[in-house]
Amino acid sequence: MDIAKMVGENLKWARTSKGITQKEIAAELKKYQADYSDYETGKIQLDYEKIVYLCKRFDITPNDLFGFEQ
Repeated sequence: MDIAKMVGENLKWARTSKGITQKEIAAELKKYQADYSDYETGKIQLDYEKIVYLCKRFDITPNDLFGFEQ
């Protein structure tokens, strides 16, 4: 599995576990919902600022996002 796809799946899990829609988080990021969806499918990779923002927003660590075990 490639990293972008794994990160996208972890991102989707984190978002849905908080009950947040793609449309809501896309608005916070000043993106269209379709653009945000591309993060969750691994079509577009996250930049550093978005990684930090989303980890804080979803209350996860970068290790959680990237699937690293403690």
